Amino acid sequence: MSDSTNGDGTESESESTHADVVTAFLRHRGEILLLRRSDAVGTYTGRWGGVSGFAEGDPDAQVRTEIHEETGLSDAEIDLVRSGRSVSVTDPDLDREWTVHPYLFDADSRDVTLSAEHDALEWTPPTTICIDPDRQTVPALWTAYERVAPTVRSITADDEHGAAALSIRALEVLRDRAGLVVAERTDSGDGDNADQHVDANAEEEWAELTALAERLLEARPSMAVLRNRVNRAMATAIEDLDAEAAPDAQVVLESTLAGIDRAITADDDAGATAADAIDGAVLTLSRSGTVVDALRAGAPSRVFVAESRPALEGVDIAEELSAGAVDCPVTLHTDAAAAHVLATESIDRVLVGADTIRHDGAVVNKTGTRAVAIAAAHEDIPVTVVAATDKTSTREEVALESAARDAVYDGDAAVDVLNPTFDITPADCVTAFATEQGLLAPAEIGGIAENLRALESWRDH
Repeated sequence: MSDSTNGDGTESESESTHADVVTAFLRHRGEILLLRRSDAVGTYTGRWGGVSGFAEGDPDAQVRTEIHEETGLSDAEIDLVRSGRSVSVTDPDLDREWTVHPYLFDADSRDVTLSAEHDALEWTPPTTICIDPDRQTVPALWTAYERVAPTVRSITADDEHGAAALSIRALEVLRDRAGLVVAERTDSGDGDNADQHVDANAEEEWAELTALAERLLEARPSMAVLRNRVNRAMATAIEDLDAEAAPDAQVVLESTLAGIDRAITADDDAGATAADAIDGAVLTLSRSGTVVDALRAGAPSRVFVAESRPALEGVDIAEELSAGAVDCPVTLHTDAAAAHVLATESIDRVLVGADTIRHDGAVVNKTGTRAVAIAAAHEDIPVTVVAATDKTSTREEVALESAARDAVYDGDAAVDVLNPTFDITPADCVTAFATEQGLLAPAEIGGIAENLRALESWRDH
């Protein structure tokens, strides 16, 4: 919480017994930014919190002002993920009631500049808020975080982010719950002595977390990477246990923390593999963070981007690339023109992401990928799919999601509407997969699927 500010930007004690404040959690690579309040502030000196300040007027506008003032990050370097229901906090020692308006933003980097209001910063998993006994925080910080933290529902409803990003969100959901269970156990006294933590408690914790994992597994049925990464976290939690033993929340917390780090590294390495393969002009479509990273790290001579209707995420990619992500011309074109562009322009490679890779090497991706790949094969242009191996499906069939009917047609005529979100590109139209294991041929995907299938055995524990 912040007090009112003096003319020099520091804070002074407010006489009001009630105040509305904003608190922003900045997230980067699965961790959030915590700031320690300096002796320049009037309340909660030495305690840790998010970016905070008085909500003077519109909280939605004020929170961006506070982020810029307290971290130096501009609007262009942060993306609002969500705002949450306000939290009411009464502090009898201060005779003060706070109404906290929480926000979650994704930050492009960790390069922040502290203002005088804080004397230390740390990027850390949010679970340290509730489980670190040595970290004193401002009141209700964990409650405020929970109001904006990812949930099964938010993952299911997310139509803006790709499969890799949502898989990490799923691990965050599992991590956050495991951390809270650990904190609740410690608060109750069970954590004071590990020998006193009886098997019954572990079984209850495991039952709760497996139920959550099961919900996450089906949150986005077309996204194999989400299932594989949740399966790996749960399988890792039991790999060193006896068959009859139940893992507790602590080991699930550790496995999800490690899983998030592993997932981010795998996605980075897949992008690096693709960057090394970029040679000349590239055509892409849809929105893939891994593809953007590969283009940023590579040296394309030109980038062609299909608009990717109906959400037009290709337009966002073209804008991002042309704003300085690549040092070359960027050309945006309609989806329908993709085959024509491949036939008439000097394009050296098609580079696309994948929501899912089938066990036979076929690729599930944003609708339009199949048409582009077939057209590229006709023009003898190589097609490289950028994806961590975790995107390989272990299932025989892959569910394909559809988008809203009215995104295509909202008139009154008696016509059927098809608006598939994904299509399937045959394996024989894919030249190679750029993965964290290097470039793989479609024929090598079957072995990857077998290894991932073994991770599913945790459900029999």
